[in-house]
Amino acid sequence: MPRPQGQRRSRPHQSLRERRDLARISGLPAVRALFATAPERIERLFFLREMRSEVDDLCRTLAQARKPYREVGAEELAKVAGSILHGGVVAVAVQRTTLDFDAARAREAAESVPLLLCLDGVANPHNLGAIIRTAAFFGLDRIVLSDHPGQAGPSDAAHRVAEGGMEHVALYRARFFPQTLKQLKPVYRVIGTALGRGRRLEDLKREGPVALVLGNEEFGMSPQALAACDDVVRIEGAGRIQSLNVAATAAILIHALAKRKAEGGEQRLR
Repeated sequence: MPRPQGQRRSRPHQSLRERRDLARISGLPAVRALFATAPERIERLFFLREMRSEVDDLCRTLAQARKPYREVGAEELAKVAGSILHGGVVAVAVQRTTLDFDAARAREAAESVPLLLCLDGVANPHNLGAIIRTAAFFGLDRIVLSDHPGQAGPSDAAHRVAEGGMEHVALYRARFFPQTLKQLKPVYRVIGTALGRGRRLEDLKREGPVALVLGNEEFGMSPQALAACDDVVRIEGAGRIQSLNVAATAAILIHALAKRKAEGGEQRLR
């Protein structure tokens, strides 16, 4: 496989650390999603020998753009990725920008965005990545992140767990999150989640556009955000453990609400 002209042989992970605007995208599904949606963001590519046939076309794309790629050993790839969980290939790319959320514009676009997912302090980047993957799977194209100090944002870990979903879901940041939830009304029905509180999921009705709010893994939604909700929903289990992981909760609720959107009407979620 030819090396692009001008490619430097210096240890890649050292120079990458100097740039804070770069993300390390690990795993073939996530890397291919990035090449398919935003190849211009890719700066360079690293891969293991056994992945050569899988990334040959990606290398040709980079060669045409005069951008470097490199076959490396497992130890070096782990240093580039910042993790041994790299799937044999890592793309270094310019990080996507987190956009400012405008509630007024969101109300105007509610017809085309009938299910708006909002996260109030979800702190674990792995949970964020899993939620983004679920959102992309069900066709949601945006997620609103709170201004909670512990709120996770785009990161190498989130990209890896999202399995390419990050390239299909835009992330917005909302300042003064509880006030933002209030501003989404009356167009959106704001539905929060709380442990042991609220309506059963089976009893929740679909009534127009919904803003679904999920809270922090340990503390749940803030009292202010919870007070801004029109309704609260809970998922009932067998009672053997107290609660679900927030990413699992997101998957269940998104599936239920997306299914109701597809069916239409205002019947109960069954």
